[in-house]
Parts: sequence; C-alpha cells; structure tokens
Amino acid sequence: MISMCQVAVMYVPLLWVLRVTDGMPDPSQRDVLILQEALRQTGGRVALLAAEQKLDADLRQLKQDEMSGAQFPPAMHFFKAKPLIHKSSIFQVLKKMPKGAALHIHSSALVSVDWLVQNVTYRPNCYICFTWDNSIRFLFSNSRPFPQLNCFYWQLLETLRATMEDPEEFDDSLIRHLTLFTEDPEGDYPSQDIVWQRFEQAFNKAAGLITHAPVLKDYFYQGLTELHLDNIMYLELRSGLSQTYELDGTVHDKSFYVKMFQEVTENFKADHPDFLGARIIYSVNRALSLSDVKAAVKGAIQLQKDFPDVVAGFDLVGREDSGNSLWNFREALSLPAELGVTLPYFFHAGETDEEGTKTDQNVLDALLFNTTRIGHGYALVHHPVAKELSRTRNVALELCPISNQVLKLVSDLRNHPAAVLMSEGHPMVISSDDPSLFGTTGLSYDFYEAFVGIGGLKANLGTLKELAVNSISYSSLPADLKNVAYAMWQKKWDAFISDHS
Repeated sequence: MISMCQVAVMYVPLLWVLRVTDGMPDPSQRDVLILQEALRQTGGRVALLAAEQKLDADLRQLKQDEMSGAQFPPAMHFFKAKPLIHKSSIFQVLKKMPKGAALHIHSSALVSVDWLVQNVTYRPNCYICFTWDNSIRFLFSNSRPFPQLNCFYWQLLETLRATMEDPEEFDDSLIRHLTLFTEDPEGDYPSQDIVWQRFEQAFNKAAGLITHAPVLKDYFYQGLTELHLDNIMYLELRSGLSQTYELDGTVHDKSFYVKMFQEVTENFKADHPDFLGARIIYSVNRALSLSDVKAAVKGAIQLQKDFPDVVAGFDLVGREDSGNSLWNFREALSLPAELGVTLPYFFHAGETDEEGTKTDQNVLDALLFNTTRIGHGYALVHHPVAKELSRTRNVALELCPISNQVLKLVSDLRNHPAAVLMSEGHPMVISSDDPSLFGTTGLSYDFYEAFVGIGGLKANLGTLKELAVNSISYSSLPADLKNVAYAMWQKKWDAFISDHS
C-alpha cells in the first residue's frame, strides 16, 4: 500500500530547547529552527529524488521570476489574472501534473459554459425565456412551454438565432449570463451580497439545460472528460440530484439521476482505463426547513443503501452567512446514529469572514457531527480548538482558492488564511468548487493559486506531491480502491517527472 509516508520522508525531533543568551545566538540553533519550520509545512517531509529535485529547482526559479514581475497573478482578481496565468510556465507544468482527485466540485458547475452554449443550446427543441429581471431560463420541450413564473413567453432558440445578425455575439451574451465573469469584478461585485446573488442566479439559469435527461448524460461524460484532460483521475461530486425531465415533461426521481451517473462513469472508465471513477455526495441547500433536511437525510441513507459504490455521503450547501447553521439542523443530522446506520458527512463549514456569528461556529459543529472533510474552512484559523481537532482527527480541509477570492472572502491570495494552515502542514486538499462559473476547468488554476500565491516560496514540489496524494488519502474510497489509486497515481507521477527531467 502506498501512503503519504511511502514517499521517502526524513524525520527529525520537532522540539528544540533554545539556549537563552544575551549575546549572539548560536547560528546552528537558527539553522535547526529554520529546518523544523520547513519540515512542518505541507510537503516539508517529502524527500525528493534527484530528478524531482531538478524540477523543484526549476519551479522555484520560475516562481521567483513571477513574484518579481510587474503583475503578480495571485494578488489580482482571478478574472484579471487568468490571461497572465495562461502565460505562466508554472501553470503549464501544473496542467501536466497528475493531480489525483477532485473532491469538491458542484454538479451544476462541472462543465465549461462554452460547451453548454455551443453544444447544448444548439440542440433541437431548446427554448429560451427572457425574464422581467433581465435573466434567462431554458427548457427542452416537444412544444412551446406554457407560461411560468417570470417566464411569460418561450422562444425556440433555433428560430431566434435565425433572426440574429450576429449569432456569435448572442452566444457570447449567453455565456456571460451563465458565468460570473466580468472585466470589472470589483466594480460589478462591490459586496458579498451582490456577488452571491449573481452566483445563485447563474445556477438557476443553467438548470433547464443541464437537467434535460439526454443532456445530463452527455454533461456527465463531458465533465469527466474535462477533468481527465487536466490529469485528474477521480471525482467526488456534490449534487442535489435534481429531477431530470424528458421532452414530454416526464420527470424522473433521484434514483434515475444516480443510475445515470453510475452508468456514465462506468462507460467513461471503459473508454479511459487510467480514470478510477466518480462518486456523489448528496447535497441539499442549508436554506431548507428542518423537516425538509430530515427528509433529505433519510433519503441519503436510502440512496447510499441502494447505491453503496456511488453515494459517498451527505452535505448542506449554499451561502453559510444567509443560511441556517449546522446546529439548527442537529435533529436531522442525528438521525443516522438514532437509526443505527452510518452516513458520512462532508460539510461546508467556515466559508465566512463574519467572525463570532452563528455561521462562524459551523466549523466546530461540523466536527461535532464527525464530518469526514471540511468544505472551504476559511474561518478555521480563528478556531484553535477546531483546528486542533481537525488535525488530530485527520479531517482534511477542502481548499478552493479561486472560489474564496471571487466570492469576496479575500482579495490578495497571499493573505488567504490557508497560508497559515499550509505552514503547519494541516491536512488539506485542493479543489475548484464551481469551475464553470469562474471560467476554469479541472484543478490546475486552483493549484496555481495555492502553489504560487498561498504557499509562496516555501511551497515546493514536495508540497504539490503531498497535496496530490492527499486527494486520494482523504477521499471516500474504500481502502482497496485507495491502494489502486495510489498505484495509478504513482505511475503517472513517475512519467510526469521523467518528462520534465
């Protein structure tokens, strides 16, 4: 079995008693202190082989060059930094690096918006409605849909495009509707309330496209394809298991959704033997009532029983600052234990900068309910007890740098609190949260921001290696499949190092 300790690791005592002196400190003591700090950071105990050391030295030089440049991408809003990141030699290396698993991605933002617009909206029977509040909705139907709330008039997209002088500009406008991208993010999103409003609207706009059953099947396959192209071999997808529908209006239940996901995953694995698989974390919005969450927890228990290899567990999603706290749902979250069953939790917790509020306590409550991982955990550094508990229990943080920046928790990623956690070697994985809404695919962009911005010069190839292995170690995969995953990843890593030696 390959584990974090299987890569060669050097240990030294972490306790060092300083000799108090009024004069010049002993230089050897200083060296030991520097070494001890380096060993504590993420990847600090990963001993690199000769070929790895060469790539590490190259990356360090590239990072120093980028830090001394006139524009430093992690210090800029991602929408402005993205073109610079594309030109980065470090980013080109990260795209080729085997990154292991993506453990925090939401289903409605899995696939690039370009594919949705250029592929899905060109399919037959696709209708669009322009709402009174300058939003849009989509629906596939055999005939013109009946008027609905906010949607009084549906137009067939094929017919509408035929009247356009510039269909390409029209498609660009659809893309703008379905993402958060703007050339002036600071001006267009002056507050968290405004960016979150636009964020949630984007999900509503895309829902009618994604949940059409034939589209959903292709959507899953395209999502796995985009991850695979970014050298990712496994996915844990947070999904509300939305009701899928047919052209005649027939609506399917949640089991249909899970079966389709399972079928597509198996087909993708057959087509791509170096892809390990995918699982679902059933997620419902934290704005729901207690009775609704109770029903959802019971539904998650049944779905996991029916699909034990597909359904990994349960989560509550949505904006923490405006939603209910985890403690508010304590009766619902206690149901599995009362029923004598196990339902793993993967709670979003601490995605807030409002210190001292009920929301701020979610990181503690997530640990009280034995969460398997902590989604975001931006506030974790302000909770020393929760931080210690998550470390001793080996509960990993799911770090999503670009999401935290776009949703206005932090502007300069060098100031992200995860920098403290990385310096302490806190259990952590890197993920992308809602890549399509931010104009990304896969994990490379978030790895770049974590490696160059949050990690700074202290982050090295050992950091990247440990983070990749972490994504397997902290996944929900059973032990036997983790062993398979480690072996698959190691083979890819060796080839990656060979290509850069």
